[in-house]
Amino acid sequence: MTLGEKIRYLREVEGNLRGLNRALTQQEVVKAIRSELKATMSQSYLSQIESGARPHLTNTTRQLLAKFFKVHPGYLVDDPEGYHPELLSDARTLEDKLDLWLVSGAERFRRDPALRQALLTLARHKETRRCLLLLEEIIETPGLVERLLEVLRPAQNGQTAKRRSAKEIQK
Repeated sequence: MTLGEKIRYLREVEGNLRGLNRALTQQEVVKAIRSELKATMSQSYLSQIESGARPHLTNTTRQLLAKFFKVHPGYLVDDPEGYHPELLSDARTLEDKLDLWLVSGAERFRRDPALRQALLTLARHKETRRCLLLLEEIIETPGLVERLLEVLRPAQNGQTAKRRSAKEIQK
């Protein structure tokens, strides 16, 4: 992960921890730092860090962000190529690991809002593991995905049915 991806990820986690069910905005981070830590940072500086325009932090900024997000300052650097960090200790539950993995995945798919939202919704569910196991059963049951789509998302199903009909006509 790059430093910018880590900051976006931390904003997502922090927003969810604060009960917002969304990422904190850059402006909300700046305001929270000002009110909670009595320190200043500009939104434009935070934006430059996230975009990669400023790939390195000053020690003061690194310490400030680490304190705000409650992470070790050494976390706030780009990971070396091929490095896969384990962000959770073994003391955490499987459910916590799965939820944070899904939040991280949502960040990777931020350009696909529907998929990103689906991953975040799954991560916020209190029984994420059971939901995924249920999804496996739905997929493995012949015809169930299509039937559920017809009932739960009829607008999308109409487009799927049109595509199916077009393929059948072409045959």
